[in-house]
Amino acid sequence: MASSPPIALSIAGSDCSAGAGIQADLKTFSSFGVFGLTAVTCVVAEVPGNVGTIVPVPPAALREQLDLLAGSFPIAAIKTGMLYSSDHVRVTVDWLRSLDEPPPLVIDPVMIASSGDSLLKDAALSVYTDELLPLATLLTPNLDEACALTGDTIRSIEDLRHAASLLVGRFGTAVLAKGGHLATDMATDLLATTGGELHEFSAPFVTGVSTHGTGCTYSAAIAAGLAQGDDLAAATAAAKRFVTAAIHDYFRWQDTDALNHFLHD
Repeated sequence: MASSPPIALSIAGSDCSAGAGIQADLKTFSSFGVFGLTAVTCVVAEVPGNVGTIVPVPPAALREQLDLLAGSFPIAAIKTGMLYSSDHVRVTVDWLRSLDEPPPLVIDPVMIASSGDSLLKDAALSVYTDELLPLATLLTPNLDEACALTGDTIRSIEDLRHAASLLVGRFGTAVLAKGGHLATDMATDLLATTGGELHEFSAPFVTGVSTHGTGCTYSAAIAAGLAQGDDLAAATAAAKRFVTAAIHDYFRWQDTDALNHFLHD
């Protein structure tokens, strides 16, 4: 018997090690009972801690992916990850603006990999911040990305709260400022909304795990919740539980760690 699960779309890069990028997003969507679609921006040769070759998809091919998907599926939520170049950002912006009724948009501002490698070209930054970010329903920067977007140094939860407030005011979108890199006993994230609400989500920081793709997974889980009709706070709370479990019950092969996406509460 046919069924029609909610649909979420990931516009992001492909990670051959499947711990991040569209592969992580698809596994996350499936874990939440959401049907996942992908529009690939780049093919990336990477493993945890090491980003090799990045091959961008031609912008026209990205647009064709997006147009075909929008014409065939009722997309209930969208997330963006690695967009890489100004051309890819512009294609994404133009396509989003062409939609009659844009669904919720979660933007994971993928700028710097866990390995320190740049994942957004310098030339793309202005169009990214000026044209794409104001279209978001939610922006999910990690500590480094929040520093880059605000120009501030963030060393404490108070700094993180201030950064979240600045970004809400600048872009007119809700912001989930993630504090896992503050090196405290608790990994605390702050959700600041355009209505002035502030929600805090905390879980014990898991040590001794060297994975990548936590930001991709977190934002994909939120998009899955929004696709199912959850409000932003509820979707974020469920996503926080999911990504915490994925880190805690991680996989390991010799010296390589990976998130466990096969868990859901």
